[in-house]
Amino acid sequence: MFTPLSKKNKNITTVAFYNVENLFDTVDDPHTFDDDFTSEGKKHWNTKRYRDKIKKLGTVISKLGNEQSLHPPALVGLVEVENAKVVHDLANSADLRKHHYDFVHYDSPDDRGIDVALLYNKQFFELLGSENFPLYLEDTQGKRDYTRDILVVYGNLNGELVHILVNHWPSRGEGKEKSEFKRIEAAKLAKNIINEIQAKSFDAKIIIMGDFNDDPTSKSIKEHLVTEDFYNPMESLLDRDSVGSLTYKSKWNLFDQIIITKNFLKPESGKHHLKYAEVFNKEWLKIFRGKLKGSPFRTYIGPWYQGGFSDHFPVYLYLKKED
Repeated sequence: MFTPLSKKNKNITTVAFYNVENLFDTVDDPHTFDDDFTSEGKKHWNTKRYRDKIKKLGTVISKLGNEQSLHPPALVGLVEVENAKVVHDLANSADLRKHHYDFVHYDSPDDRGIDVALLYNKQFFELLGSENFPLYLEDTQGKRDYTRDILVVYGNLNGELVHILVNHWPSRGEGKEKSEFKRIEAAKLAKNIINEIQAKSFDAKIIIMGDFNDDPTSKSIKEHLVTEDFYNPMESLLDRDSVGSLTYKSKWNLFDQIIITKNFLKPESGKHHLKYAEVFNKEWLKIFRGKLKGSPFRTYIGPWYQGGFSDHFPVYLYLKKED
């Protein structure tokens, strides 16, 4: 839908998060299990498919928040990116290259070689620093269970200092209950990071974003992360019919979330305050027929190439900037 420029606001800033579903390049990394995403692998991944996915993802990101903001997102958290090259290619895709994006990325020890990253628009965000924090987990044999780090980035958003935590918590592949302790450990790590930030500045503005592999009402989020000084605008979205960021066995989940400190709720507490949050679930991002109709139009279903965008919808929130 076309939105007239008169309906948009130069003082609206968009903050977004997107699980981009296995954004791998085509080169085999001998140190990770990325063999499926090579031309010889079982997914028959190739340069044409890679470039098509980059183009599609760039188009999606360029449209996040454009119903109210004059600009694409100032900040975009990304997960399931293989390396710095794929993030660079995304930042320089057809629909994003004119918007002055740069990025922060660290290699994490995940077995499959997937990492987290942050895209930021240099017109609106001044990078001051970053750090990655490893999540140490052990399997039942006492061996290290390698997973994604938590990425912490801080800088000036339209001149106001903010801290951003980008997360990709352990999956439910072993079962929801059996794997729950891993996500609780991830929540504890995030909370320790937050405590360190708040020890230096008790009123710090903090944005936590990620694919948490849990819903806003799950124990890891509700009891271990969203404490009295945080607000989760995604929780209210659960009350709507068929609203989520992904489906599993025809059931919607809202694993992709953006959580903020409560000082974003008060216009008098700084330059930015929250308007509202949304799932970006436009019809053109959905499967249009069959038993998965309405679900995110993904790149693969099992080994079968579909040519879609991702198996997750992006999420975003609007921040109103006070003059």
